[in-house]
Amino acid sequence: MKFLSIPVIVFGLFLFPLSGFSFEGPAGCGKNCSSCHTLTPEEAEEILKIEGAKVSESPAKGIWQVDGMFKGQPVRVHVDFAKTHVLIIKNFIPVETIGKEPEMKKLDLKDIPLTGTMLVGKKKAKNQFIVFSDPDCPYCQKLHVEIKKLAKERDDVAFYIKLYPLPMHPESYEKSKAVLCENSHKMLDDAFEGKPLPKAKCDTKEVDNNIETAKKLGISGTPAIILPDGRLIPGYVDGKTLIELMESPNKK
Repeated sequence: MKFLSIPVIVFGLFLFPLSGFSFEGPAGCGKNCSSCHTLTPEEAEEILKIEGAKVSESPAKGIWQVDGMFKGQPVRVHVDFAKTHVLIIKNFIPVETIGKEPEMKKLDLKDIPLTGTMLVGKKKAKNQFIVFSDPDCPYCQKLHVEIKKLAKERDDVAFYIKLYPLPMHPESYEKSKAVLCENSHKMLDDAFEGKPLPKAKCDTKEVDNNIETAKKLGISGTPAIILPDGRLIPGYVDGKTLIELMESPNKK
């Protein structure tokens, strides 16, 4: 299965004009354009409204890469040298890698506590997945259907769902708290089906713990699927593909 293709690169690329931050500098830069174009961390934080900005040159000429934090979540954006447009794209992809299966990042399962999870499947299942999922994420909702189907059809797989609300889904945090307070599979299903949930009946910190764990692991989006051997799938795949990857431990 190919996780990367041209449409994936195009998807998520947006150009936003930035008024009031145009750059006038000497024309005719040489090979090192950064010698006459600058973007300080302070400027980046002001322009992008983020914190802790770290600025570096991107692999694409004429574009800055900026890493920082937005509402407690790690973000990566790109700014052109003129400081007039922002490119919302996670990473530049080397041309020679297009169409090839990227190597999958492997995590140490010991770094992922199973507290604050909802188990779908049997606890003693041989193959245990960990899934960081946001109830209001459309692809998480699709994945939840696949997870329930697999857990019903197979006794050898189980899924530990770590609810991980993203900043762009303002209602997801309270939904996640409500589910974990009640430890209710019905509420979990209702959340992923878009049904209204009652307010949380406790002040659990497990959602915050899940968010913190995701940050430490470098997970900034959902769904994030961790295979039984620790390989990370950063996005949605269907149930059939999940099983194929599980049964092919050497597959990258």
